[in-house]
Amino acid sequence: MKEKAEKNRSRKSGKPGKRIAITLRRSCIGHPEKHKRVAIGLGLRKLNQTVVRLDTPEIRGMVHRISHLLEVREAG
Repeated sequence: MKEKAEKNRSRKSGKPGKRIAITLRRSCIGHPEKHKRVAIGLGLRKLNQTVVRLDTPEIRGMVHRISHLLEVREAG
């Protein structure tokens, strides 16, 4: 059962294990409500909080939307 879940996960992301670390560097105050919702969707609630997410097109799109508030780097 775990093998099947792992196969599905790697198929979605394209490259299994490729991850990015996303840090909220600037406040969402004064920015549109959609930007705040995107940050929360990424799991970022506090300044300087870092989350690690799979590098998928969906996550990249969210990062691109609020790239002026974030710092992104590859995670191991």
